[in-house]
Order: sequence, then structure tokens, then C-alpha cells
Amino acid sequence: MSTPSGKPGRRERTRPLELIGISLGLAVFVGLVVFMGSREWLLGLEFAGVAFIVSLVVLAMLLLAVAPKDTPPGGDEPPSGH
Repeated sequence: MSTPSGKPGRRERTRPLELIGISLGLAVFVGLVVFMGSREWLLGLEFAGVAFIVSLVVLAMLLLAVAPKDTPPGGDEPPSGH
């Protein structure tokens, strides 16, 4: 949703940062758990990188699946007749 002037609002501008922040937090958690379990930095970094990418893709796909509140349940209106 955008403001009446057509510019995106604050919520739309910060949404990508929210997704990156959540993914980064999950990646750090996974990396620390793997590092504490194996005591190998490289393995912890690899798992953290994979967790970051996977969580970012999954969150983005879930965000795409959610319809905006102002759209009707059926989606956009089909184009009118030929």
C-alpha cells in the first residue's frame, strides 16, 4: 500500500530490512549452535550461510503468499470483455 501521493510508506520501505534482520538472527543462532557442537569455525560459518539464504527465501515466499488487506479475496478483477 502506498500513500495518496504514490510514494511507498515507511512500512513498505523497511520491510526488506525486517526480512534481512530476521534471517540474520536465525543464521547467527544456527551458526553458534553448530560451532558449539563441533568446535569448527568453518562448519559453523557454512551452516550460518545456508541458514541465512534458506530463511530469506522462505520468508520472502511466505510474504508473497499473503494477499494485501485491501485486495478482495478473489484477487484482481479480470479484464473486461472483448
